[in-house]
Amino acid sequence: MKRLPILIPFAIAALPSFAPACELCSAQQPTFLRGLTHGAGPQGNLDYVIVATALVIVLFALAWAVKCLVRPGERSPDHIKRTILQHDSYGP
Repeated sequence: MKRLPILIPFAIAALPSFAPACELCSAQQPTFLRGLTHGAGPQGNLDYVIVATALVIVLFALAWAVKCLVRPGERSPDHIKRTILQHDSYGP
C-alpha cells in the first residue's frame, strides 16, 4: 500500500493522450508528427537539431544519474558518508 502514491504519477504519465490534435493542427504538422500534438510544428531543420541535442543531453544525464545511484564508487575511508555509517558517531 505504501507504493501506491509513488506509482500514481507513473501510471498517469503512461496513459495515452486523450486529446488528439485537431484537423487544423494536424494539417500543419510534418507527416510523422501528424495527429500527435497541437501547434504549428517545427519551422525548419534547426528545430530538429535542437530537439535531438536536448534529447541526447537528457539521456546522457539520466544514464549518468542511474550509474551514480547503482555504483557510486566512493571507496575512500575518509569519505563523508563514513561519518554517518560509523556507529560511534551517533551519540549517546
